[in-house]
Amino acid sequence: MEYRQLTQRYQIHARYDLGMSQRQIGRELNLHSSTISREIRRNATADGYDPEQAQTLSDHRRRTATKWTKRLPGMMAAVAGRLREEWSPQQISGFMAPLAGVSVSHQWIYSLIWDDKARGGDLWEHLRQPKRRNKHRTHAKSAGVGKIPNRVGIEHRPDEIDDRRRCF
Repeated sequence: MEYRQLTQRYQIHARYDLGMSQRQIGRELNLHSSTISREIRRNATADGYDPEQAQTLSDHRRRTATKWTKRLPGMMAAVAGRLREEWSPQQISGFMAPLAGVSVSHQWIYSLIWDDKARGGDLWEHLRQPKRRNKHRTHAKSAGVGKIPNRVGIEHRPDEIDDRRRCF
């Protein structure tokens, strides 16, 4: 099941007030029962479940999520500084977690590098193997890896092959 942002808070509220179970609500709204359970647990107050307050809390969580703080200019500058000192993305990732209190994955650092390169930056030049990624991908496509030359499909085989009684 793919991720979708929850948009049916008023419908959850109406069914929850009618006394429906979380599984029944989930079935009617085509959501998993654990999604309903999590939504009510996260956003219910002593007065019950309020969809407007739930949306406000959800918006606040999305604004303050760690993934947004990673993109702060200070964090990006620190990563760029380490790259210019010839640190690998894996080293930077391991170093930044205890220092900044925010975990930064090496994949995020690589995406930062390739985005910087697309904008004309020079961070990619400080990688230890700067062109390996592009070489590998273009080589695999041009070489036709996994392709059998002059292949004939099984649908074009002669009819007498279907009558064989033994394998060679």
